[in-house]
Amino acid sequence: MSNKSIFFLIILILAVGGIYFFSKDQINVALKSDVNGKCNIEARVSIVGNEFPAIQTIGKGVKNCVGSVVKTNLTADHQKIHVAGMSSEPAEYTSAIVANTSIIPLLNNDLIRPLDDLVKSYGNKLKTNQLITINGKVMAVAFMANAQHLIYRKDILEKLNLSVPKTYEEMLLAAKKIREAGLSNYPIGGAYKAGWNLAQEFNNMFIGYGGKHFKENTADPNVNSDAGINALNMMKSLSEFMNPDFLTHDSNATTAEFRAGNVIMMNMWGSRVATLTNAEGVNDEIKNGTDISGPLTVGGGKIPASTLFWDGWTIAKNINDKEAEATFKAMIHAIDPLIIKDENVKNEAVWLIDGYTPTNTARGVFSAVEMKTKPYPMLPYIGLMHSAIGAELADFMQNKEDAKKTLSDIEDAFRAAAKEKGFL
Repeated sequence: MSNKSIFFLIILILAVGGIYFFSKDQINVALKSDVNGKCNIEARVSIVGNEFPAIQTIGKGVKNCVGSVVKTNLTADHQKIHVAGMSSEPAEYTSAIVANTSIIPLLNNDLIRPLDDLVKSYGNKLKTNQLITINGKVMAVAFMANAQHLIYRKDILEKLNLSVPKTYEEMLLAAKKIREAGLSNYPIGGAYKAGWNLAQEFNNMFIGYGGKHFKENTADPNVNSDAGINALNMMKSLSEFMNPDFLTHDSNATTAEFRAGNVIMMNMWGSRVATLTNAEGVNDEIKNGTDISGPLTVGGGKIPASTLFWDGWTIAKNINDKEAEATFKAMIHAIDPLIIKDENVKNEAVWLIDGYTPTNTARGVFSAVEMKTKPYPMLPYIGLMHSAIGAELADFMQNKEDAKKTLSDIEDAFRAAAKEKGFL
């Protein structure tokens, strides 16, 4: 399959994934891009979002706008603050940069506005498909695709005559040999920080084992299953080759461990690849020895233990129309196709903007697409499940509960939250 074909396949899968999970809503994905060289705005713009390089580039683009106050709050804790920040009157943030996970709470709480009129007024030059449309209304503009996949030290594997792992079982065998050879005490890394990150690792593994979070066409939880038990047991096995403080390690901390030469293999976001080894202090051995491949499978299955994501931006509902207009114009400016003329920026992500062509650092995400990785399930109640998993999983990882009890606790916590919200 050519790179061009793979690129269009990404857009197709993202769209199909959205349609599947919102089958009654007829989701359509379309992106357009305003190619203005200037950005003059006349009202405040305040952005909240994650902090990885591609989003930092978007933040810089927004700050290039002149004429009014522009603020950005790019933080790993964005999902903890964006609902509260957009619930006030007026909203503290005029836009939240989201993924197909984090948009759900904003939709559920009716905190973001449809963008159709703004697209019509300021998006008339838009050409490619990237507007996230739900119930016939444009609710977000996507600018990149993302997925977690294997990042590894090829020099270490070659030294021990080890093949690149394609499954988590093979990763465990390689980790054991790396430790026995004295090359690393904790050769495996992952974003296992208690809370959202740990829950996402469970989601990946659970899907890899063929698990489905909910019973067919209902909001009834379905994680207390063989797939759930297998997922937890594999995560526990992997953690035995991780830094003992793994429950405090998010993507930033895990990346730092890899840069320091402590981690040899990790399941990490494709959006981290471009800047992984170009940070200050990373030695040439690590720079030259780092490589990437697609997501791993598990348990003999063919479904990757990963999920496809899109990242994009929204506009707050609880702001006036002038602020909404200014924010839309600033965000359109930030995703101007001109940004990918910079090779460093081009390598930061699998950009879903006009003119992007695949780069070497995008191979892992493209592999995820080729392997038919499932999109993150965009169900109205998936956020409640994600939170329940994140709250309950740490006890199992610390040997305080067995797998069955942990999964039962997750389902109980989800049911309580789902009943409160009216989903059950």
